[in-house]
Amino acid sequence: MLLTNATLATMDAPGPYGLIRDGALALDGDRIAWVGPGDSVPAGWRDLPARDLGGRLVTPGLIDCHTHIVHGGNRAREFEMRLEGASYAEIARAGGGIASTVTQTRAASEDDLLATALPRVDALIAEGVTTLEIKSGYGLDIETEARMLRAARRVADARTVTVRTSFLGAHAVPPGMSADDYIDTICLPALDAAHASGLVDAVDGFCEGIAFTADQIARVFDDARALGLPVKLHAEQLSHMGGTRLAARYGALSADHLEYADAGDAAALADAGTVAVILPGAYYTLRETQAPPIAAFRDHGVAMALATDCNPGSSPMTSLLLAMNMGATLFRMTPEECLAGVTRHAARALGFTDRGVIAAGARADLAVWDAEHPAELVYRIGFNPLSQRIFGGRA
Repeated sequence: MLLTNATLATMDAPGPYGLIRDGALALDGDRIAWVGPGDSVPAGWRDLPARDLGGRLVTPGLIDCHTHIVHGGNRAREFEMRLEGASYAEIARAGGGIASTVTQTRAASEDDLLATALPRVDALIAEGVTTLEIKSGYGLDIETEARMLRAARRVADARTVTVRTSFLGAHAVPPGMSADDYIDTICLPALDAAHASGLVDAVDGFCEGIAFTADQIARVFDDARALGLPVKLHAEQLSHMGGTRLAARYGALSADHLEYADAGDAAALADAGTVAVILPGAYYTLRETQAPPIAAFRDHGVAMALATDCNPGSSPMTSLLLAMNMGATLFRMTPEECLAGVTRHAARALGFTDRGVIAAGARADLAVWDAEHPAELVYRIGFNPLSQRIFGGRA
């Protein structure tokens, strides 16, 4: 198929957005075979069935690189509690927060978890998302962690979307256990079992005062390394615990949240080639005031991704377009940084090298928009201009 008469935000070519006006691209199966100006289509592709896109904007398919989209129940009451003055940490210490979702998730069957996740997935797909990451972490026992990951794998069977799974056993400490005992007796055995069943693409953790120390996370990362799995980390969200430099030391795919990261952390991420994943939904929902050090990330050349952090507590958000607007409005990211954050850099945060750009050889995951310029995708609030989504070369 040959797509013609399009404005291509390739996110790969020189210039802002890698923009090609009056562009065209040839698709061969699930790959992009050629991309360039519409008047320069090679002879070998000119006879393909052609579709005129009417000047619409085309971007790579969007990538949501940080979600907790599979879970049981909701935490609407805790939302009320926060509005009444309770802090995130206070709610967690009172048995709410992650522990509340753990109870609801343990009570849900695999089919239930899939059924309740799919409407959230559908909302992302409707905005041009073609790849997403899904974490475990609401089981905190061997069986439920595996059940969550199985449900996450089934999302890709139920919908036309690519799913990457992350084992997040080191998400919280169950009541009545010490963090060290939990890691030894549940977290690491759960990781080993899930990996043996082919359910794990990466390993994540929550390095925070209400969760695990850097030394405790390092033990989880050591096991991940022994299993040949890449790592990523929730780091510096509520305080500075040293998680960012730990992630860099292990060559993590990404370090996520990062509100309390500093310039030294930015330098460490740059040296390691680790992506900084910015999550404005949690910052907004928790009404935080400490913003991630975007300027330091820019100064050190750290790749910045953006994601929804879709979860039942701190970011019940299923709009990647809104995440882009928040990244620009709350953190002063540029529209180009925001779009790169949900395409090229989001792909890198998941370890993909074949998507997130419009380039020859890349996977043919595309989003076609009723828009003239990429900044429109960031500028509007609560408006979805998606015209068409192409997944693996198929509309």
